[in-house]
Amino acid sequence: MGIAAAAVLLPNANASQSGSEDERTAPRKLSAASAADLLQQLGRQLGESYGGAYYDASKQQLIVNIVGDDNDVEIEVKRAGAVARSVQNSFSTLKSATRTLSSEATVPGTAWAIDPRNNQILVTADRTVTGERWNTVESAVESLGDGVARIQKSKGEFKPLLEGGDAIFSNGGARCSLGFNVTTQDGQSGFLTAGHCTAASEQWSEQQGGQPVATAQESVFPGEGDFALVTYDDPNTEAPSAVDLGDGRALEIGQAADAAVGQEVFRMGSTTGLNGGQVTGLNATVNYAEGTVTGLIQTNVCAEPGDSGGALFTRDGNAIGLTSGGSGDCTSGGETFFQPVTTALEAVGAQIG
Repeated sequence: MGIAAAAVLLPNANASQSGSEDERTAPRKLSAASAADLLQQLGRQLGESYGGAYYDASKQQLIVNIVGDDNDVEIEVKRAGAVARSVQNSFSTLKSATRTLSSEATVPGTAWAIDPRNNQILVTADRTVTGERWNTVESAVESLGDGVARIQKSKGEFKPLLEGGDAIFSNGGARCSLGFNVTTQDGQSGFLTAGHCTAASEQWSEQQGGQPVATAQESVFPGEGDFALVTYDDPNTEAPSAVDLGDGRALEIGQAADAAVGQEVFRMGSTTGLNGGQVTGLNATVNYAEGTVTGLIQTNVCAEPGDSGGALFTRDGNAIGLTSGGSGDCTSGGETFFQPVTTALEAVGAQIG
């Protein structure tokens, strides 16, 4: 799969308002990043009429869900260059429903995220959720009311993908993947990886059984994320802002960016290498056996043990996520979850590169 970085020139979301009314309200072609920026502006303005949004990659359009028949809201969305779509559930209704699930259905082996394409919460239960545990989850979903949530069964088992971009090894023998190189606030070179990796060990090396070259400084897992900051022990370590794509190829990483549902993304890990797919949900909650993790990105990109901590990114060099866990493998597929890079950078006080 060739994913060499390609700069794509796209119309600006705030282009000139000259022309006819039809021209001013026609959907504009946007990059996923531009769509995310536009959504941040619109979401704050639509209030209770807002029902979520997603990116249509095939048409390069932002689709905004609207509840009710407020014509002014629809016009506002269209004038911004997005597509207005009428739906049943407001975003606040769906957010409230996720809080209900957190209080009534926090069962190991379950996960949920808002699915704006279906205007519902998608609840997934892995193969370990059976009997009374399944009944508990199913009852919680039904209590939310018609059309608010749906439940599906996963063939695999949700778990952090600990085993082991480039492979990194703990002094205890665990293997994970390096995410993105960063610079800390005090100028140190380091990298981001998964928090459940550094929970196993503070010291990391480039080879199994090798001398430690980096030490974990901050780590979150479980809880509000799955990320860690690891700094290189040698202050002169060269830490390029790039992702190794294999076969001698590398992609320069220029910045961190927020994910958008429907966005094309790629993942690099030390076990399965380079794989691609789409973002399917945001602010996902995953109930691992080790504990509940919130605020994750849900995707259909495959991953396997050892890929933990690895980079999720776009073809134009935006850092999006760090591999947390999921179910399935790269033969049968499955669901995977990623720590947003923007959140991790803010928490540890670092920047890409």
